[in-house]
Amino acid sequence: MGNNNKLFFKISLALLGVLIALGLSYVFISGYISNRYLREVNQKLYGDIAESTVKEVQPLVDGEVDTLAIQKIMHGMMLVNPNVEVYLLDTVGSIITYVAPYQKVVLDKVNMAPIHQFIAEKGEMYIEGDDPRHLDKCNVFSVAPLIKDDKLEGYVYIILAGEEQAAVTSSLFGSYMARYGANIFFISLIGALLIGTLAIYLLTRNLSRITDTVIRFKEGDYEARIPEDQKGDFVPLANTFNDMADTINANIEEIKSVERLRRELIANVSHDLRTPLAIMQGYVETLIMKEDTISKEDRVKHLNTVLSSSKRLSKLVGQLFEYSKLEAKQIQPQKEPFFMSELAQDVLAKYKILAEKRNIQLALDRQGELPMVFADVSLVERVIQNLMDNALKFTPDNGKIALELSETNSGIEVKVSDSGPGIPEDQQAHIFERYFKAKNNEHKSSGAGLGLAIVKKILEIHDSTISVSSRPNQGATFAFFLPSYQGA
Repeated sequence: MGNNNKLFFKISLALLGVLIALGLSYVFISGYISNRYLREVNQKLYGDIAESTVKEVQPLVDGEVDTLAIQKIMHGMMLVNPNVEVYLLDTVGSIITYVAPYQKVVLDKVNMAPIHQFIAEKGEMYIEGDDPRHLDKCNVFSVAPLIKDDKLEGYVYIILAGEEQAAVTSSLFGSYMARYGANIFFISLIGALLIGTLAIYLLTRNLSRITDTVIRFKEGDYEARIPEDQKGDFVPLANTFNDMADTINANIEEIKSVERLRRELIANVSHDLRTPLAIMQGYVETLIMKEDTISKEDRVKHLNTVLSSSKRLSKLVGQLFEYSKLEAKQIQPQKEPFFMSELAQDVLAKYKILAEKRNIQLALDRQGELPMVFADVSLVERVIQNLMDNALKFTPDNGKIALELSETNSGIEVKVSDSGPGIPEDQQAHIFERYFKAKNNEHKSSGAGLGLAIVKKILEIHDSTISVSSRPNQGATFAFFLPSYQGA
């Protein structure tokens, strides 16, 4: 639970940081908007003060400043708004004279664009112009042209919110916003933090349950799964874990199965290898011990026995090597089109001599003209050879082995039948397993039990399967399918 608490606190602290940032942004934006609101109200209230002034007095007489008129303007402005600043401008915006507190004027000329815009829009829009007392500051203003005999002589330019008013307003406004913003900020912060913390708790609660299940699985409870009622908003995560746990369980079972098979392999192979080796060792020792007394016929007989055992040993090692490569998926089929009937004839020709020695009849049953199949010809030949070896092993002398080829809707079905004792029904489901040896009362099998397992693996990489049908004392029939060649 420690990690879950850390996650909860980390998310809560992150939420707190976001809320503080949002709160400060809110206070800043509110202050900016409120300050602009005050300026706009000031301009709306006193925006026509300049026009009213020029209707009462003319501060310029023949282009010269009328001092008495200026004093009259100042007196009138002080009565209306003691913080205004009055400037007389020429036609291009240069300051002719002014009346401003402390005479703190730093500009010689103001920008005419806001003045023209104000006059054109008759003061209806919020507009700021240059503040002559500051180099880089704008302020709300009122302006009116000075026209005499239809001739523009200049402008009366009045700053509505002077520096002194701005200082007082800023101080009062700052104090008000501090109290207002602090109250709103802390109330919003506490409320949002409580709601957010509750939401985080509800979300992380399910995550905590999921974490507990993962820990149980880690500690060896491989049946631990996340139930539906604990998935909450983490359904994809929970489903992924459950699928992963199922996969791990399946892999564990497969590993256990492989381990069992490994032990069986060691037992079976050690036995199968020991037998031919012991035979070879015994006959070689006999040949050495009786080198001077053994007859030529016995010597040849013993050497043939050694040769037979060495061939059996070589065949067993080859099967083991072949099956290990197939199981490790190191063999990939090199598919090509070929005629199955031609391959079947070639395989039967190789077994002809072995069959004749035991008077076993080999038959090829081919139904009509068969299409080409698409497969790895060498691997398919290996399948038929293993099935023929198995048939010869269990077919008694004077018996019969048949290789049947028949066309289906999408390919060719291959069957290998023998006239042996058959396979007990309880063993038919296991004969394709690794190292399994079928047992019956009439025949004792030899070998490591890899022939049919190799057949199954080869057909699997061809996306095909092998099946068997058998009845007691009526032989066995093995069948598999290969797809026909569809052309380029």
